[in-house]
Amino acid sequence: MALDRWIALILLGICLAYGYAAWFTMDSSLAPFMRRNPIWPSTFPKVLSVLGIITALIILLGLEKGEAKEGEIDYRRLGDYHIGQALTLLALMVAYALCLRPLGFLFSTTAFLIVGSYILGERKWLMMVPIALVATLIVWYLVQQVLGIYMRPLPGFFGG
Repeated sequence: MALDRWIALILLGICLAYGYAAWFTMDSSLAPFMRRNPIWPSTFPKVLSVLGIITALIILLGLEKGEAKEGEIDYRRLGDYHIGQALTLLALMVAYALCLRPLGFLFSTTAFLIVGSYILGERKWLMMVPIALVATLIVWYLVQQVLGIYMRPLPGFFGG
């Protein structure tokens, strides 16, 4: 079996577990008044799990394969790909998740976007920094003010 199908099989297992949690365990702890809402906190995870399962099945069944074979991943030449870049981004994601609460959303997300774009090859600091700041502030405003979900904007030692 090709490498892309192995990855799809692993992602299928993750999506199935995520879907099980979204469909059966997340809604049991809802308050009674929230059960009448048309959109629950588990709505987006449910949609994500279904889309992930469909995508993984399409890859597993080979339905996305066309005539061209030049874009396939050759597992014998993994060293030719940017594995270091991908692993560094994964480590950055873990660091972001760990820093989110103690350092606050604004600093953590801005730093994640700047460092992530640097890892991916962007070197224009005058573009990276303002775009990261604006994107972070827009997401924080939407989540905090529009959705009403509190996210600690500043580090704990600033009283955030």
